[in-house]
Amino acid sequence: MRHKRKHAAALSYRDDTRTAPAVSAKGKGLVAEKIIQEAKQHKVPIMEDPSLVEILGELEINRAIPNELYQAVAEVFAFVYNVDQKQKLR
Repeated sequence: MRHKRKHAAALSYRDDTRTAPAVSAKGKGLVAEKIIQEAKQHKVPIMEDPSLVEILGELEINRAIPNELYQAVAEVFAFVYNVDQKQKLR
């Protein structure tokens, strides 16, 4: 049985510097594991969506995501917001 390589992508958004979120990091294998490790270390919520990660992996780093990905990325940011709100209630 072959073990599937991990894939990861990180998104960022700052409304004072961009018009849309961008991929701030992406990678496969060891790079993906490092991205995930860094996210966990800094308590950044992690959402697993293999098909979205595959699409984000094709984009250039620090380029605004295309309009057709707005809905999917909005769902990611809604997930992060909900996790943050739950953390504040603890």
